[in-house]
Amino acid sequence: MYKLFFRLVFKRMDPERAHYAAFRWIRLAARIPVLRTFVAAALAPRFKELRTEALGLRMHGPFGLAAGFDKNAVAIDGMAMLGFDHIEIGTVTGEPQPGNPKKRLFRLVADRALINRMGFNNEGSAAVAARLAARNPVFRTTVGVNIGKTKVVPEAEAAADYVKSTEALAGHADYLVVNVSSPNTPGLRNLQATESLRPLLTAVREAADRTVTTRRVPLLVKIAPDLADEDVDAVADLAVELGLDGIIATNTTIARESLGLKSAPDLVGETGGLSGAPLKERSLEVLSRLYARVGDRITLVGVGGVENAEDAWQRILAGATLVQGYSAFIYEGPFYARAIHKGLAARFATSPYATLAEAVGAETRKKAAL
Repeated sequence: MYKLFFRLVFKRMDPERAHYAAFRWIRLAARIPVLRTFVAAALAPRFKELRTEALGLRMHGPFGLAAGFDKNAVAIDGMAMLGFDHIEIGTVTGEPQPGNPKKRLFRLVADRALINRMGFNNEGSAAVAARLAARNPVFRTTVGVNIGKTKVVPEAEAAADYVKSTEALAGHADYLVVNVSSPNTPGLRNLQATESLRPLLTAVREAADRTVTTRRVPLLVKIAPDLADEDVDAVADLAVELGLDGIIATNTTIARESLGLKSAPDLVGETGGLSGAPLKERSLEVLSRLYARVGDRITLVGVGGVENAEDAWQRILAGATLVQGYSAFIYEGPFYARAIHKGLAARFATSPYATLAEAVGAETRKKAAL
């Protein structure tokens, strides 16, 4: 039903306009008590065997919504209603900004992919913090907050900008993510170099601890799939050295030629970060490499090309305790999370593992032993 609706309606609409239309419907459904209960019962089944502990938090399962869909924390209950076990909001910047000029979001339907150059369009850390503070949750869910650099802030002043967001948002976050890997903010990816990343992460960690004294706010970093293998290793080593809680692998890619894309050249040639199915192989490679490097010392989150339960299961076997999706949700629709949960439960039932935690990294460990 949804795929027919997508072909007849959404596919004909501007992608950003379609996004906000769907967003409004999700938010509206979540505001109507009887309707949201019915929708959650249908789309958010719970499987005891999928219960997950990560980052010191208990979750209904391992599958969540990646950052980028709900930039301003306006639809957390709506996305929980659709079955996502955790919702990562943002990217939020220190100051409000409109993002890049439109048109800035493109569908590559033939490749089940998206290209975006949104540019961190959001209301800013103060406004998002106020919304989170005023929130009266309908559904229990884990809320991560993804923070990035304000575009007009010079690279040399990036740490102070991240600290500003941290001081505003850390108290409302179940976990905090430092995004240094979007290709749509000039100079941002330069911060992935360890000589820049070390002082940045140290400053954010100190700000989070200073702001929230009653608990430790888990801190993660989100990296790009375009990093060279030796740079992936360097980030992994730095994360362990600094006592980071996790790494999210991966953000969107600027690669095109190596992905075997089928869409029209004019679409493929659009600048911005590409997400979706073509990212699957490289994201899995980065995840496996990270787990081989860090093992169980920090939590890994697998994202990028997660279309179905098999993709999610492969991420878990590679080393991901948590898995996220976004682009496939656009193509699969409201039954996306439900299908992944059911498929994961079925795969776990026929696996040799006693717990889901035991499955994490099993394939990577097996390869290392050969």
